[in-house]
Amino acid sequence: MSMVIAAAAMATTVGLTACGSDDKSDVKATATSLSAATTSTAGHGSAAAPTAEALTAVLDALSDPAKSTSEKAGLIVGGEKRTANIDQMNKALGGYGKLTYAVADITSSGNTATAQVTITSPHGTAPAMPMTWEYVDGTWKLSDASGCLMLGFAQAPCVPA
Repeated sequence: MSMVIAAAAMATTVGLTACGSDDKSDVKATATSLSAATTSTAGHGSAAAPTAEALTAVLDALSDPAKSTSEKAGLIVGGEKRTANIDQMNKALGGYGKLTYAVADITSSGNTATAQVTITSPHGTAPAMPMTWEYVDGTWKLSDASGCLMLGFAQAPCVPA
């Protein structure tokens, strides 16, 4: 059943849109807006539960055609090792159309959060699927496995480490 859901999601979301910008102010603005949506628990180094808006902002930025490869790599834990995949996604899917995300049923434990994500593309809506984020350096980032899932939908697959 999960293969059917993954295949449906991939067919539906085959187009994360992207082309890049090298505007460094965009990197700072994205990091600031993502960090502003979350807060750290004083003295413990773990994060407060993220909001749906904070997690959605990560997905929106990953599929934003105005964001550069380096900005998008910063949205995934260990994303610097995924730049070739992100470049492939950006080149192959430019002009695809707007993707929207609905993030629900967030659960968090320490520096990890999991939520059900529904992706809507110009071709329809995929069934909800679980994705995971990790709180790293003051911001919520997609886990490597969830980043690879998103890249796979965009025909730029990777193998999580």
